[in-house]
Amino acid sequence: MVKKKSIYPYLLVAPAVLIILCVVFIPVVNAIRMSFQNYDLRKPKDIAFIGLANYAALFKDPLFWKSLIKTIQWVVFGVGFQFLFGFILALLLNRSFRGRGVVRAVSLIPWVTPGVLIGLMWRWMYDGNYGVVNDILQKLHITGDNIAFLANPRTAFPAVIVTIVWQGIPFFALMILAALQGIPYELYEAADIDGASPVQKLFRITIPSIRNTIMITLLLRIIWVANSVDVIFNMTEGGPAYATQTLSVYVFNKANILNLGYSSAMAIMLAILLCSVAVPYLIFTFRGEDD
Repeated sequence: MVKKKSIYPYLLVAPAVLIILCVVFIPVVNAIRMSFQNYDLRKPKDIAFIGLANYAALFKDPLFWKSLIKTIQWVVFGVGFQFLFGFILALLLNRSFRGRGVVRAVSLIPWVTPGVLIGLMWRWMYDGNYGVVNDILQKLHITGDNIAFLANPRTAFPAVIVTIVWQGIPFFALMILAALQGIPYELYEAADIDGASPVQKLFRITIPSIRNTIMITLLLRIIWVANSVDVIFNMTEGGPAYATQTLSVYVFNKANILNLGYSSAMAIMLAILLCSVAVPYLIFTFRGEDD
């Protein structure tokens, strides 16, 4: 009986572990293997081990460096504005007002909408001929002529940034709202007695109380946004003139032309870069919690 009890928990988690091995571990190992090969399915007879040649080619590839810079901008501006507006929305939704439940439900629509649909929807909205964005700008007398937002390298990247910000605001709002509702109201009552201003209560009570939630949600969203392909690809496919091509989109485009060895090397480099950000970030977060 003792042996059965000790084995039982492992039997319960075995299906989940098996699925993780099949869906995550095996593909990762396979990607690492292909990154050391000249793995081009257009020339299957030439597939061979080439060592670090794919990684060496990355550092000589100007598109890799351009895509890396775009990825940094994509994450900084995308996640930064998502957090800012999501935090403001969470503070508003934490207040009592008529119809709050409806507003909370409606605010989740961008988050639950599939990324492919979001990309297609915003591409139509930005269309230079019949897009609703141009229509609104002209009715407000901000512009006189139609603007081809996604066809101009100067406007394409800000356009996709706006889209990813719109998509991610509800995630931060939901996570931060849940954390806000866990703050004891007595802290605010004591602050009111001491004469604290709303700004002081925000920076002395609210933000310190939800610090860990903010840090973890920021990290999760950084990883998701850095790896996202669906929104950009369905809006611009990385163009025009590589103006919206992030590393994840570059990996996808290379894989689309069946150059799996080179695309795998880029994917591994992206994973290493994200780990180099995530590990120190988590160490700093939990060390601060211990202090």
